[in-house]
Amino acid sequence: MKKQHSSNEMRPPRTEVGILGWLKKNLFSTWYNIVLSIIAIIVLYLLLNNIIRWVLFEARWEVVAANIKVFLVGRYPTKENGRIFLSLFIVITLSVLTWLFRKKKSVRRWIVVGWLVSFPVIGILLVGFVRGGSFMPLVSESMWGGLLLTLILAITAIVVSFPLGILLAIGRRSKLPVIRIICTVYIETIRGVPLISILFMSQLMLPLFLPPQIRLGTVLRALTGITLFSAAYTAENIRGGLASVPIGQYDAAKALGLNKVLMLVFVILPQAIRVVIPAIVGQFISLFKDTTLVVIVGLLELLGIAKSVTAQKEFIGLHMEVYCFVALIFFICCYSMSSASKRLEEKLGVGKR
Repeated sequence: MKKQHSSNEMRPPRTEVGILGWLKKNLFSTWYNIVLSIIAIIVLYLLLNNIIRWVLFEARWEVVAANIKVFLVGRYPTKENGRIFLSLFIVITLSVLTWLFRKKKSVRRWIVVGWLVSFPVIGILLVGFVRGGSFMPLVSESMWGGLLLTLILAITAIVVSFPLGILLAIGRRSKLPVIRIICTVYIETIRGVPLISILFMSQLMLPLFLPPQIRLGTVLRALTGITLFSAAYTAENIRGGLASVPIGQYDAAKALGLNKVLMLVFVILPQAIRVVIPAIVGQFISLFKDTTLVVIVGLLELLGIAKSVTAQKEFIGLHMEVYCFVALIFFICCYSMSSASKRLEEKLGVGKR
């Protein structure tokens, strides 16, 4: 028989549960915590009070409203904006499908194929393929800018540098001396110089290694430099993950009759990548922020657009509004990557036995 609770049963004090309980436990548990909490509340009030008053009543946000298109797509032709919206629609659709069918393996395979196909399709949409035509005309790289250019540089570099970094990490652990030395020299050389020097070298020296009939634009050369730079750091992260896999996993894979390729693809690499997810995502977040350095080679990404806007006569002195807007966009993008990484880590049980 179930026990019937009496109406006058003892309940916990209100100060021990709910919001009051949380405040007492975390902020006002001891006398020194009370003092520190009060000081922190006063400081936060003084800071937030001034910030909120500036944001709501003093800031001149018309500088952002007047240049919103330039911030987002640079000088991309207005009549071709539909191609950007179509590309965005493809990305949003695939993202929604990925989330809806994340637990159905049969559908996930087709979604992966969709993501792979989407990259060349979006590239064609943004670049165009008919010179001087009325349908899908070519859009010069010099017209790209703002958030559009930042995302193109970051996403393409991340997608390309990840598999390249895996190959470099595997090559550095190879038993073949030639492959191991080449990969080691490449990784240590790239990691030993700043990204700015890599960008300059990609602009000046990359054309020397290409046939005369191949001429890469400024964006492609900058993208090549960023990708090669990121691949070296990604390779070291992957190498750390490979080193963390216990030797018993290799023996178990061999006992199952797997050859070296199958053992690496299905047993070793998944475990290695799982361990270094936080480091890889941290590297990609840094890569996203490092795209601002392309301004030194004449490309106006998001931060470069901000500098050009504040240089206009009618917007002189409005640096704080412009850079707060740019900082907000970078925060949203970086925080989204970090949150996605956290959810993936929780799903895979990173850090748990």
